[in-house]
Amino acid sequence: MINRSIHEKYMQRCIDLAKLGLGNTAPNPMVGSVIVHNNQIIGEGYHRKFGESHAEVNAINSVKNKDLLKGSTIYVNLEPCSHFGKTPPCANLIADVGIPNVVIGSIDTASHVSGKGIQILKNANVYVIQDVLENECKELNKRFFSFHEKKRPYIILKWAQTQDGFIDIIRSNSQPKNPTWITNEYSKTLVHKWRAEEQAILVGTNTVYQDNPSLTTRNWLGKNPLRVVLDRELKLKPSLNVFNKEAKTIIIADNSMKDTALRNYSNQTSIEFIDYSKDFQTQLFEILNKRNILSIIVEGGEQVLNSFIKNSFWDEALVFEGNKFFKKGIKAPDLKHYINANEQLGSSKLGFIKK
Repeated sequence: MINRSIHEKYMQRCIDLAKLGLGNTAPNPMVGSVIVHNNQIIGEGYHRKFGESHAEVNAINSVKNKDLLKGSTIYVNLEPCSHFGKTPPCANLIADVGIPNVVIGSIDTASHVSGKGIQILKNANVYVIQDVLENECKELNKRFFSFHEKKRPYIILKWAQTQDGFIDIIRSNSQPKNPTWITNEYSKTLVHKWRAEEQAILVGTNTVYQDNPSLTTRNWLGKNPLRVVLDRELKLKPSLNVFNKEAKTIIIADNSMKDTALRNYSNQTSIEFIDYSKDFQTQLFEILNKRNILSIIVEGGEQVLNSFIKNSFWDEALVFEGNKFFKKGIKAPDLKHYINANEQLGSSKLGFIKK
């Protein structure tokens, strides 16, 4: 077999291809595949959309001369599947078409796969190399791995703060219900892009009441995320933007509100009840897991963000800093983590924090 640096070259191509499915494959992982014969790529593909053909199928179908497959190596950033779902098992397909060598980036830790695909290949006398660019492959599918290993979505905290560390002014009931803008249009467009890439977005009662957000991808091409609203006492009016027909919404309310839950919400809105005297995040994750939600942006205010931080339920944070000063107001959360990287967005700055 060829040396490891060559394997890494083709695995990186798998990763690059897989990224093209971002925002469209969940709850499936992002997967890319490359087929090499005599050090030349003769086929490649990626998983484009949930329910459609997997990466290995698309790569094999793209090869014009199928006779070459019997002397080729197929690269894939995630272990080929071993089960019948919406499509047949990819591990069986690879063996059936006679590809003798498979190079895999990372094992699929979902319980219904987890080594079974590799075993199918080995049983068919396919030579398997594992863990090529493993860390990069795991980072690519961090949402998928979090869902299957931690039994919860990948959690992204997001907020904007002023240069003196505030996320909002102190508001009175007489003020109009509009957002207090801290950043700029570049930042707003980027947030809408993120919404298109993740499956759900969560806010609390105060954010909806004060800002009346839509939580959609209006400034970016892509599907709207599932909107999750924490409204413990069902105080929010059905006429607010988060309950419109642009996207589906789940309201999370206290069990005690079941008897008074009948409201004229949009038919896109459902209500789930949990016991707020217990750890509400764990109950929330159960609700999201039932819907196969792999990732969620927490875009709430002070109380919601700090509750996730307090319980260490987060994986990364995206923190905007505008060029404004409030002097007083609602303090920004303190993650007590160093910012890993910064990016300038016009007059605003974006900080990336990885747990």
